[in-house]
Amino acid sequence: MTQLPAATLRRLEELRSEFDDLAARFLGYPTNQNFDYSALLPFLDYCVNNVGDPFHESNFATNTHDIERDVIRRFAGLMCLPTDEAWGYVTNGGTEGNMYGLFLARELFPEGIVYFSEDTHYSVLKITRVLRTRNIMIKSQESGEIDYDDLHETIRINRDVPVIFMANIGTTMKGAVDDVLRVREILDDLAIPRSYIHGDAALSGMILPFVDDPQPHTFADGLDSISISGHKLIGAPIPCGVALTRAPYVARIARSIEYVGVMDTTLTGSRNGLTPLMLWLAWERFGTEGFREIVRQMLEVASYAVERLNARGIPAWRHRNSATVVIPRPGADIIEKWQLAPYQDIAHLITMHHVTRNQIDRLAPDPVPTRPAHPARPARRRPGRAPPRHRVCLNEHIGSRPPAAAAPRGGGL
Repeated sequence: MTQLPAATLRRLEELRSEFDDLAARFLGYPTNQNFDYSALLPFLDYCVNNVGDPFHESNFATNTHDIERDVIRRFAGLMCLPTDEAWGYVTNGGTEGNMYGLFLARELFPEGIVYFSEDTHYSVLKITRVLRTRNIMIKSQESGEIDYDDLHETIRINRDVPVIFMANIGTTMKGAVDDVLRVREILDDLAIPRSYIHGDAALSGMILPFVDDPQPHTFADGLDSISISGHKLIGAPIPCGVALTRAPYVARIARSIEYVGVMDTTLTGSRNGLTPLMLWLAWERFGTEGFREIVRQMLEVASYAVERLNARGIPAWRHRNSATVVIPRPGADIIEKWQLAPYQDIAHLITMHHVTRNQIDRLAPDPVPTRPAHPARPARRRPGRAPPRHRVCLNEHIGSRPPAAAAPRGGGL
């Protein structure tokens, strides 16, 4: 191997030292820093390319399609998607997963309108521009959850058009979860015959399956596709995620590519073959009970953060089953020091698995303005409606078989 110049080595060492310093004060963004993939270092000697559909063979044989299929099966189990219906692939991250879900929805219902709330991730507006889909932004409640009355009225006005709904399974800034069952209730109330619901579960998709009382977030609750990030709760040195949906939807867009001997069903051609290895290794290392313990620790630290900050006179709050702690927006120096995520008059910290109580104790004394942070309010419900019941999903990776999922509204096939 050619010896690198001293200046190159010095620049790399300086960058690594900078990253080490930043890691000690990384509180604002949902990327777990606790991971170890050293066992995969030998695979950096190969160009591992997962081109094409992971459920079909490829002429490019240096791939991890088999590993990728195993990863998909595990995530499908968490999301109550029966194995014989499940299809998915490992993406470059949440935005690609969201684009894939909305792409399938547009192919099923080309004339459909995409509905999403003010608190939806910023990438969704970009995705609707790329896909050239009609879209309507719905008001949010102060809690970050969608305003169901506004959604009901807006869909009513456009009830002759298929509904494509973008459900937030944990909003970016406040960790709010849109009630998928309640959205289905609205569609039933308005007798909407054609609909599709995609769930953006970037972080909470790996939290809710491991708590005792989760909000609706699965295919059994009415989702048609979902996007979950891999580099967030699981942790990875490379951004990645999983897009999940039902196989019949994918058949709508598939085409055969002779050049590489694959079915073209994903958004990208060449795909990273190392990230499926990372997600698979994490599952092998932690398993269901290991992830359950990680989630328990994260939520305990989040609860501690709220208590500790409140004790300092800072009106911090969080949603149930959320590791996102919302505070009034502090000064720029505090945001920079702790790498907090700001938006308008609030900011947040997220108690990922690497965040400790000691870090919370070090953050708490820093001066934070006490402007109101809009604490969460209960979701409003139209009179006469009983709360819908969430169907709890347990599968072979947790303990029993998933219930059969209902057929998608309108089918589209």
